[in-house]
Amino acid sequence: MSSTQAAAILGCRGPRLTPDERDFFAAAQPWGFILFARNCETPDQVRRLTGCLRAAVGRDAPILIDQEGGRVQRIGPPQWRQYLPPLDQCRAAGAQAPRAMYLRTRLIAAELADLGIDVNCAPMADIAGPDTHAFLKNRCYGTDAESVTANACAVAEALFDGGLLPVIKHMPGHGRAVVDSHTTPPVVEDAAETLRARDFAPFKALADLPMAMTAHVVYTAFDPAVPATTSPRMIRLIRDELGFSGLLMTDDISMDALAGDLAARCRAARAAGCDLVLHCNGDLSEMRVAVDTAGTLQGDGLARAEAALAARRPVRPIDIAATEAELEALISGRVHG
Repeated sequence: MSSTQAAAILGCRGPRLTPDERDFFAAAQPWGFILFARNCETPDQVRRLTGCLRAAVGRDAPILIDQEGGRVQRIGPPQWRQYLPPLDQCRAAGAQAPRAMYLRTRLIAAELADLGIDVNCAPMADIAGPDTHAFLKNRCYGTDAESVTANACAVAEALFDGGLLPVIKHMPGHGRAVVDSHTTPPVVEDAAETLRARDFAPFKALADLPMAMTAHVVYTAFDPAVPATTSPRMIRLIRDELGFSGLLMTDDISMDALAGDLAARCRAARAAGCDLVLHCNGDLSEMRVAVDTAGTLQGDGLARAEAALAARRPVRPIDIAATEAELEALISGRVHG
């Protein structure tokens, strides 16, 4: 088994690995995997799948998921809890929003750890504004930098306490996008000073987190044509100005906000300075292209990947019933001060 790891995070098509997927993963050696609702049916099935993914590459590869709660949660009823959209919960909890977000995320972390999932693509540090596109708006943690930072810190801490790694997204800030980056390239034309003071501020405050995901957003004040994911200027800003030294992955490389074919997107993201290419749809032919063009983890990227995995913390004990009760009291207004 090769010790070389592809600079990629990949998905699979369904709830069970096919023989072709197993053989491909064994040969390609992606750094990690990501699961979606299509991969998750029951707790036992997900545990088998996470075990099979790791067995395919012959190591304890990280397995990611987007379990934000609300519209973006890949596991849900009847097998798992349903959560409010984050913005709705933060508003309901008022001044106690950071505590409520901690409790909610600690429950999420316990659910994920039970399934063999050890990385959650959260917290969101994007700031909701009046014109934020609906695909993103109620996924945000607030409408100002201070509250978003406090709530995002609470989410990250809860994931660490649950034995998981957080991934901050979407760096350096997606909140001013007025179109859906899954289908259209968002262009943000606000002044650099405005972006630095507001949108970029939570990411700078959270720059010590071990992993982050880029935004497929053009910021014309810094790079007039190219989204952050494929912009060397924006990656330098993320590294040098915001101070993020951790492992940097793209948002889903298949999203239509990016120009060019899949190979061109992967090459551009890696050339810009992203450590890992994230490919989500489970299409085997596309994954072959992604692995071939993303290259391997080497040098500083490999060191950042190793440091990210080393940032895991021991699980802190949790009383599930008491955590649920406190969370419910906070968001129903029965606890104040």
